[in-house]
Amino acid sequence: MARRLQQVELGFVDTAPVRLVHSAGLSAAPALVYRALAEDVPGWTEWFDAVSRAIPTHGGAGRDIRLRIGAFFSETILATDPGERYAYRVDTTNVPGLRALLEEWRITPVEGGGSRVRWTFAADGSAPARAAVRLAGPGLGVSFRGAMRKLDRRIGGTPAG
Repeated sequence: MARRLQQVELGFVDTAPVRLVHSAGLSAAPALVYRALAEDVPGWTEWFDAVSRAIPTHGGAGRDIRLRIGAFFSETILATDPGERYAYRVDTTNVPGLRALLEEWRITPVEGGGSRVRWTFAADGSAPARAAVRLAGPGLGVSFRGAMRKLDRRIGGTPAG
């Protein structure tokens, strides 16, 4: 059953009770990484194994995401800073116990070329939900790093480490 979450804003990424932060280096330029994240929403299914469906909604101001495990998320995009940042909050989900969820992708150039991508997963929920998110952190990190390797290959780079 879908439930509506709190409509948090960008500052939540710094104040959330649970924050998971993962980063990875890519050989692809920041502009290419940003384009794959923010402009090619359906392409997420090609490089992020956990994602089974990704479609832009509301004229590009939102997204509907479905994961292979059956979770779904209707999202509102909060930040689109080309080549630098892409962020969205989850408005509706079927994940139990969550009260708020925001994800931010920061892209920074790396000296000598390439990019560093930092993904922040900011969440709040019931005590069991917060504990579950914390426990999922290492697995989310593995999934993120694998996705970044596949994305780098897809957009013409090779992993930078």
